[in-house]
Amino acid sequence: MTVNDLDTQVDDALKGDAAPPPPQGSSTRAVHGGTQRRKAYNALNTPIVQTATYTFRDTQDLIDFMERKTWGDGDDREEYGRYGNPTVHAVERKLAALDGGDDAVLFASGMSAVTSALLTILPTGSHIVMTDDCYRRTRQFCLTFLKRFGIETTVVPMGDYEAMEAAIIPKKTRILISESPTNPYLRIADLERIAALGRKNRVMTFIDSTFATPVNQRPIEWGIDFVLHSATKYLSGHNDLLAGVIVGRADRLKALRDSRGVLGGIVDPHNAYMLERGIKTLGVRVAQQNATAMAVARFLEAHPKIERVWYPGLPSHPDHVTAVAQMEAFGGVVTFEVAADLRTTGQFIDRLRIPYIAPSLGGVESLIEQPALMSYYEKTSEERLALGIKDNLVRFAIGIEDTNDVLNDLDQALAGI
Repeated sequence: MTVNDLDTQVDDALKGDAAPPPPQGSSTRAVHGGTQRRKAYNALNTPIVQTATYTFRDTQDLIDFMERKTWGDGDDREEYGRYGNPTVHAVERKLAALDGGDDAVLFASGMSAVTSALLTILPTGSHIVMTDDCYRRTRQFCLTFLKRFGIETTVVPMGDYEAMEAAIIPKKTRILISESPTNPYLRIADLERIAALGRKNRVMTFIDSTFATPVNQRPIEWGIDFVLHSATKYLSGHNDLLAGVIVGRADRLKALRDSRGVLGGIVDPHNAYMLERGIKTLGVRVAQQNATAMAVARFLEAHPKIERVWYPGLPSHPDHVTAVAQMEAFGGVVTFEVAADLRTTGQFIDRLRIPYIAPSLGGVESLIEQPALMSYYEKTSEERLALGIKDNLVRFAIGIEDTNDVLNDLDQALAGI
């Protein structure tokens, strides 16, 4: 076999066979969705193509590439690593299949995905309508950074769809942004209603679905245009990488993929490989987290030392009816208020033996935090309260530990305060 014959064989293998239609079950989609059956060197797992640049066989090969003559379906051919990578493309196909989108664009972090998407979509002088419970860094980017480019943002209360529609400025508003579930109160956006508002007013819709995962909720099925995930969280599942993804229609994502090559937020191939490995266990991990979170929410709601529990699976949650209608399960985060002050709430957290005190969520280890200290430490109690952050508020991001062990740990910690 000549070197050229080997090159051809590897190129053909990288293209792989056409992937079958995505299966319906969440765990099956997580393992097989968007995956090509044949991979380079007959590997079972997607190979890591660790290169910053790509070569051409000869001048005609280069010309054919530039004229897109060699850009067939499933062709991962690139010229430079900032524009794409076969390992990254493989993960993007899987992410698109998981969320029911035509395509997905992978980024170096969730915030890189958000900022790149908005910079791509929004022209100078345009306008955003955003709900007030969106991720605070997304709000910060819209209210401060985008303002420098003449892009204005109107923030409306979560769940107030009349206010959302009233805030739309004809021919100026370009996008409606919300999160579902939100952080930290796990509010649930009515996706069907937001999508209808977008269509009625010819405005695009954007949902951060990080807390839900594609296992529990798929906003595209409800008519949403763009779906964001911080892949750092549940999709990766092991607290060992940063990544973000935007899922949607292929024609709408083309400009975003092009802008990624300019803005530079590309994820490296090794991180992409690690992300795909994490995604394969998404279904079983999230099922365990869902089950434990539901048990924890019920346990805490019945406990005399807990003032309130925020979990969309509980009938007491303000958006429970919406959550039941559009979610398959309710996620792995439980937020609650301890019947205590700032200091005693911290003592309760310190008594816990299973969760680590840390930001983030979605990994196999349980993580817990007091938002007043973790995210809003620089603010006074009064300033935090104005933002809805109480001193006794706790966010518990549940891992995959045994449910009874988590419940027993909570019980002993509460008994000690």
